[in-house]
Amino acid sequence: MSPPFQASPLRAIRGRPLQGRFRPPGDKSISHRAFIFGLLTCGQTMVEGLLEGDDVLRTGAACKALGAAIERLGPGRWRIRGPGLGALVAPRETLDFGNAGTGSRLMMGVVGSHGITATFDGDASLRKRPMGRILDPLRLMGAEVLSQGEGGRCPIVLRGVRDPAPILYRTPVASAQIKSAVLLAGLNARGVTSVVETQASRDHTEKMLAHFGAEVTVTTEGEGRRIDLVGRPELIPRPVIVPADPSSAAFPIVAALIVPGSDILVEGVMMNPLRTGLLTTLLEMGADIGVVDRRTEGGEQVADLRVRASALRGVDVPPARAPSMIDEYPVLAVAAAFASGTTRMRGLHELRVKESDRLAAVAAGLSAAGVSHAIEADDLIVEGVGSARGGGLVATHMDHRIAMSFLVMGLASREPIAVDDVGMIATSFPEFRPAMERLGATFE
Repeated sequence: MSPPFQASPLRAIRGRPLQGRFRPPGDKSISHRAFIFGLLTCGQTMVEGLLEGDDVLRTGAACKALGAAIERLGPGRWRIRGPGLGALVAPRETLDFGNAGTGSRLMMGVVGSHGITATFDGDASLRKRPMGRILDPLRLMGAEVLSQGEGGRCPIVLRGVRDPAPILYRTPVASAQIKSAVLLAGLNARGVTSVVETQASRDHTEKMLAHFGAEVTVTTEGEGRRIDLVGRPELIPRPVIVPADPSSAAFPIVAALIVPGSDILVEGVMMNPLRTGLLTTLLEMGADIGVVDRRTEGGEQVADLRVRASALRGVDVPPARAPSMIDEYPVLAVAAAFASGTTRMRGLHELRVKESDRLAAVAAGLSAAGVSHAIEADDLIVEGVGSARGGGLVATHMDHRIAMSFLVMGLASREPIAVDDVGMIATSFPEFRPAMERLGATFE
């Protein structure tokens, strides 16, 4: 099991306007998948722009343990030589994913469809997160769970099946992780594996399957989709260019909106419509965000975003938008605190099973900053008055997005805001502090 983070507190202080250009780190979701597809493809996969945060590097280490030869060629540049589908080796040691929920869940799909046994574990935060929703479909395909923590949590010993059965699986919630685990398992199954989701979730796995030559078909079913994958393809080595992560871009974007006088350009942000829920919501709130130079990079639509300080207003965020912005609700709550009027974010049940109970953690952070709010069932209601008092200490619960969100709040609140730990920010955004300081942010 990973050693616990050593607490490293930090304060954010209101200062001068944010100015300048900024490119967010590579997208975390695509970076995880780049390593995994490199493992499952026989031959050499070249990756540019990989996010070199701890979460992604843990996935890379797991791929190495399963038989991939992995080499870092320079910043963000990696070469992966995979053994290919069906040729993975059993790891000699526990696969330690640290804080990486995405990496651990997707790799369970990979291991579950190969005739090998692996132990999955991670830090205290990962051990709290439910894995049963991933293990259930893998059992249907023939995998066995030899042991698990209480409530289907890590540490988990998973015995994969050499000849997995193709299944048709309806996801119980809109989750790209469940869908991706099933599809990655289905890669090594004879026949067609199908996933039906009632609400569309991130489609990076489907796009990358097609990019590497798999036969995958996506059809619309109401508000959701059905994905059909023909198993045992001969995956073709292809380069992967990782676009900038919209979830990481959310922090400088919201900071520029709420710090008076700010004007920044955020470069190369992924504009995949299944990832732009926050942008849609901020525009509805009256945000001054200009979309510049739309283009395609690595198979994904990207653009530069010019963001200026704005007078925001409260809005009602529908539950159907949650899958496209599930990681951005904490920083949206910060924007809502600086808006005028009520913002109601509906249907946030999935926030309760992230790195922390993010719904409770966000509410506690808002209390520490003196922001009026309420939780009604799975809805978060924030009463914005155009400003925030600040002055409190926010408990991050080892959650990188809680830490970054409330540091952003501290850049605009009347009194500084401190968070109890920033060590875990390295899991997704290692350069957060220096990048924000280059734009003019003040931390101490």
